Amino acid sequence: MNTTSRLPIARTRVATVCALALPLLAANAIAASAAEDATLPTVVVSSRADDGGLRSQTATGSNLDLSRFDTPASVDAITRDQLERRGDTGLLDAITRAPGISAMPHPGNGGSSVAARGFTDTLSVMRLYDGMRQYGGAGLTFPFDTWAVERIEVLRGPASVIYGDGAIGAVINVVPKKPTRGAIQTELQAGLGTEHSRRFAIGSGGAIDDKWSYRVDASTDRSDGWVERGEYSNRAFSGALRLDISPRLNVQLGAAKGRQKPMKYFGTPLIDGKPDPALAEKNYNVGDSVMRYDDRWIDLLVNWNPNDNVGVRSRFYDIDSDRHWRDVEAYRYNPATRLIDRADATEIYHRQSQTGNTTDAAFKGVLFGLANQFSVGFDVNSSDFRHTNNTYVGSAPSVDPYNPVPGSFSSPVPTIPRYDSEAKQYALFAEDRLALDERWSLLAGVRYDHATLRRTDLVANRLAYDKTSTNVGWRLGTVFQVTPSLALYGQFAKAADPIGSLFFLSAANSQFKNATGRQLEVGVKQAFAQGGGEWTLAVYDITKNNLLTRDPANPARSVQVGERSSRGIEATVMAVLAPGWSVEANAAVLRARFEDFSEASGASLVSRAGNVPPDVPQRLANLWLNRELAPALTASAGLRYVGERNADNANTLKLPSYAVTDASLRWKLSADTNLTLRVANVFDKRYFTTAYYSATQWFYGQDRRADILVNHRF
Repeated sequence: MNTTSRLPIARTRVATVCALALPLLAANAIAASAAEDATLPTVVVSSRADDGGLRSQTATGSNLDLSRFDTPASVDAITRDQLERRGDTGLLDAITRAPGISAMPHPGNGGSSVAARGFTDTLSVMRLYDGMRQYGGAGLTFPFDTWAVERIEVLRGPASVIYGDGAIGAVINVVPKKPTRGAIQTELQAGLGTEHSRRFAIGSGGAIDDKWSYRVDASTDRSDGWVERGEYSNRAFSGALRLDISPRLNVQLGAAKGRQKPMKYFGTPLIDGKPDPALAEKNYNVGDSVMRYDDRWIDLLVNWNPNDNVGVRSRFYDIDSDRHWRDVEAYRYNPATRLIDRADATEIYHRQSQTGNTTDAAFKGVLFGLANQFSVGFDVNSSDFRHTNNTYVGSAPSVDPYNPVPGSFSSPVPTIPRYDSEAKQYALFAEDRLALDERWSLLAGVRYDHATLRRTDLVANRLAYDKTSTNVGWRLGTVFQVTPSLALYGQFAKAADPIGSLFFLSAANSQFKNATGRQLEVGVKQAFAQGGGEWTLAVYDITKNNLLTRDPANPARSVQVGERSSRGIEATVMAVLAPGWSVEANAAVLRARFEDFSEASGASLVSRAGNVPPDVPQRLANLWLNRELAPALTASAGLRYVGERNADNANTLKLPSYAVTDASLRWKLSADTNLTLRVANVFDKRYFTTAYYSATQWFYGQDRRADILVNHRF
């Protein structure tokens, strides 16, 4: 059956449903607003703060546009100003400055995966682009550069009630720069650095006339990398055009495109079970390897506010991703020959597309005589995924660990389309915030998700499976303002995680339901020094159930009874220490464990209960100091600490902890021109970010790198 031919039909159906639903929702909004105008007082909306502080609104923590202070959860915002001061041009570097977030990138996950609150990868930590979600893949490959980013919002803890399954650890929302009503302004950035690094970026935005405004950004970056034959390059473009039809109705058309050619580096093998520093710059991939990611996002956003008490948002979007890998990916040291044996000659093509609509309406009014905010909405999308590969069969000649000869890619199995998967999903969600008085509020939310997945085996030309899954997530939280600047909060949430990437489920695993989880979190948030400083503290307990584990009675059979847990505490502080001095710091301490989990080891079954899951650091910290040396000269220094992690479920191989120091010096040459010197990994620390699918193949992180950047605005 040719599933590709059904994709236009699926898209047409989605578009039809959305087109019909939006007028109905709008009609309901008009009716509701008319009723509210007759019975409800006008609600005064305070001005929005964009400094990322506790009083700033976030789109990620709730559909009600609450501030961080009023949200009963841990929500952090990394602002544009922070990105520029820290000099983080790579998105992953910027994200991992947030509390409790660590990086675990490798080519198999698109170089984008992170860990949060004891849970890892894209199955448990969701990434969004301006609130849009790409379903089902093994990793995300866009966005990757911070030039076009306005801010990054991080909601830690289960968020299925807002975004669906796959967010039991955290949700990270990358918000791009948007059109503004100010005068047109253009920005340029050019940079040179060590390892033959080069960077150029341009951005422009502002009002064209009294109705039209725009924003456009483009960037390109390349470097030789920190391993042999480690060249990488990327290009990104994003743009948006906004039409203000009236003060209460606007439409925005956005588009973004990215192309990456990442480092064709798949890690470094251990020698006799230990890392050898002499291999830190070696690359064991073949010489004609290929790695390329192409992504495109298009969306149309409609914002309508019939009056001050009603808001309707509807977004139509289309996402396409094309990815290609051709590499030899597995390396193992052979003590008998003292060579590196290379295997898993892998060629893969991913063709992934998704079309959908998300619509919600928010209302402000009174309920039982109390101030109330309510939102309701739906999400519907259709996805298609075609997987082409060579079944990962092939090898390359063994090589000298210290002087590897790359060789060429070879596989006896042809690279042909293997399967095609179609997914159709819809969700209904609602949220309500009731103010019991001026200091105490309750927040409740619920979401129902329904998904069908149909896989066709293109080799055998038959249906492999047809799966349906449903899930209900919910949360109940409260915020109590002890003073206008000090709040206590608590939240209980139920969530779900898929047992595997949607488009990679085997026929056997497709029979299992989603894993489920729950979280209890309490915390405190306070602003002080007239808003010049703030601190937060959160304590949480998360349990995830229904993991796949081996049946003790039959080790060859999987059963869904496993469990893992995470308990921890997180703290953040931002403050002005003295005139010209400021500090931003966060720390996380957690205890993550397998509670019930077994796996086959040789011919026997071994329990991993009590072990720490792989890639989960139980200690994390970030520190950033800023010092104004002179009116036009600012120095900054940052420290990132990541604790010890396990490379395997057995906890026999441990990636050591590391601390990396970054520094920058920014000189304001004029009102419109800055010169910045940035040094990453100042002390040239050798450290490991993660292990590949093999526990004995580890990835070295970035070595010391220096860049000079010039920024000019006109």
